[in-house]
Amino acid sequence: MKIAVLVSGGVDSAVVVHKLYQEGHDLHLFYIRISNDTEGGECSYEEDIEMCRLIAAKYNLPLTEVSLHEEYWQYVMDYALKTVKSGLTPHPDMMCNKIIKFGFFEDRWGKEFDKTATGHYAAIRKGEEGYFLTTANDPVKDQTDFLAQLTQEQLSHLLFPLGDLPKSEVRKIAEEAGLPNARRKDSQGICFLGKINYKDFIQRHLGVIPGDVVEIETGKKIGQHNGYWFYTIGQRKGLGLGGGPWFVIKKDIPKNIIYVSKGYDTPLQYGKKIHLLSPNWITYNPLQDKNKKLKIAFKIRHVPDFNIGTLSYEMNEGENKNDDSISLVLESEQDVQGIAPGQFAVFYTLDKKTCLGSALITL
Repeated sequence: MKIAVLVSGGVDSAVVVHKLYQEGHDLHLFYIRISNDTEGGECSYEEDIEMCRLIAAKYNLPLTEVSLHEEYWQYVMDYALKTVKSGLTPHPDMMCNKIIKFGFFEDRWGKEFDKTATGHYAAIRKGEEGYFLTTANDPVKDQTDFLAQLTQEQLSHLLFPLGDLPKSEVRKIAEEAGLPNARRKDSQGICFLGKINYKDFIQRHLGVIPGDVVEIETGKKIGQHNGYWFYTIGQRKGLGLGGGPWFVIKKDIPKNIIYVSKGYDTPLQYGKKIHLLSPNWITYNPLQDKNKKLKIAFKIRHVPDFNIGTLSYEMNEGENKNDDSISLVLESEQDVQGIAPGQFAVFYTLDKKTCLGSALITL
């Protein structure tokens, strides 16, 4: 099979190359370059591309460097910055996968191959209804929540060869195969931008607007901040307040006020009802019946643990249930911490094995 492999310089994509090469596929490696606007960002690029060249040379495979810099900044970072400025919490990694890796890359290069493979920790299963996105063997590394905005068409052309492997086994394979990046640390941070100082990044693009930090129970001002866009609902670290822990509970965008509450057990940081917009169903819509209630497992952030809840339509007068702006409500059986509008709720079957899709968390 003729396969395009997206490589990053990390151990995961290198092991994908090794596995597919051993299986006898015809491989062509691709590195997507996104220029970084952070100081020192090019150092990471030089190290990444050198690792990719070493992997390509080891297996005598072609490596093509392609640029999607303009598309990334127009469709991913512009979305992220506008979302932050509006007071919401963006999910750039979700958009990066949907629009850049499996959008523009596929349209321009990937379509020339039978499949496109990546080092994502997820799996794909072909069933009667189509292609299903299924969770990885390693629950800590599982990345289906980053892939839950993909379409059926996109999923049908992808391969995730690491889905059945725990991370420890991936490292072992890399060591045994003598891969040059076998012990290289995993990258962290925003898709393509790597490990950056998030506050510095936001400040560079949006600046600062000093405002008050207010204890929500008392209305007492207890500190100052440099702009509501530096904070997200449920945030605990980086608030600069003593005598905590303090959690961000609410943001008043017009007045630039951050409301906080003290203590791990404050009920104000928890909720059970999550309002959603614009669901993306990966394989099929399990809520065809507008009166149906669907019991699911779900996540609202990248963690190994699932919550259990009931998903149903929240129909407004005159609303068409096939409209992209359709409203859903997710009622959790457990209290959920830090429900942040702008993020995505990701839906799974109750056995936690299949990702059904996702929807945007709204106010």
